[in-house]
Amino acid sequence: MTTREQIHAQLAQLRLRGMAAALDAEFERAEREGAPPAEVVGRLLAAEAAERREKSLAYRLTQAKLPWRWTLDSFPFDRQPGVDRGQIRALAGLDFLRRNENILLIGPPGTGKTGIALALLREACLNGHAARFYKAQVLLDELYASLADRSTPKLLAQLARFQPLLIDELGYLTLKPEQSNAFFRLMDQRYGRVSTLITTNLEPSAWYELFANKALVDALLDRLQHRCITIRIDGPSLRTPVPHSPPTNKGASKSAPLPCAPAA
Repeated sequence: MTTREQIHAQLAQLRLRGMAAALDAEFERAEREGAPPAEVVGRLLAAEAAERREKSLAYRLTQAKLPWRWTLDSFPFDRQPGVDRGQIRALAGLDFLRRNENILLIGPPGTGKTGIALALLREACLNGHAARFYKAQVLLDELYASLADRSTPKLLAQLARFQPLLIDELGYLTLKPEQSNAFFRLMDQRYGRVSTLITTNLEPSAWYELFANKALVDALLDRLQHRCITIRIDGPSLRTPVPHSPPTNKGASKSAPLPCAPAA
């Protein structure tokens, strides 16, 4: 077995896949250019670090359960005058995470609340945060199911660690008292420690009817809004088809439709 083969075997044993992938090219480069050993080792270590960053990012994106590949670059700001592009771009800097602030996006269906929230969640993943997306109904159902096997404390501890947690479509749901109580416990555990993003078509004043418990909603809103950025989107629905201009001549082909994306 040659020295290079021995090194490959050792890298495989140590699971240093990034270094293994770059090894042959770096050895050949060193032979051509006469690169010093320290430089070769440095480039191999850089390759390994890049490999690990990519795998870590892929894992975070998978764990975040993002339902769509929505980014700020793909958000149609020009079609939604109800959104302040500068404000959203500033939020993408993620200072709100460092301050453990919440974001509440309020607006009618189709105005882009989910798209913006998903873009911010993805940005958090790209910057090393362990984030998570949940439909509100799914989250509340999981909290309710955990009561049966008494796993609620474990589930709450897990949910309390996500930074941030996106709760999508908190709206006209039918909730049991146990679900409302478990949701409050979750928000209480996250309060002041990590950030929560919530999209909803309900103003906070309508949450009293949703949760049917004034004392609970008072306490919930007190925690949620203490450190909170509220974004109200009053604009057209992005689900409305964009009218196509007629072709300028008979031979002109129709333009390809834009890819479907969330517009909640």
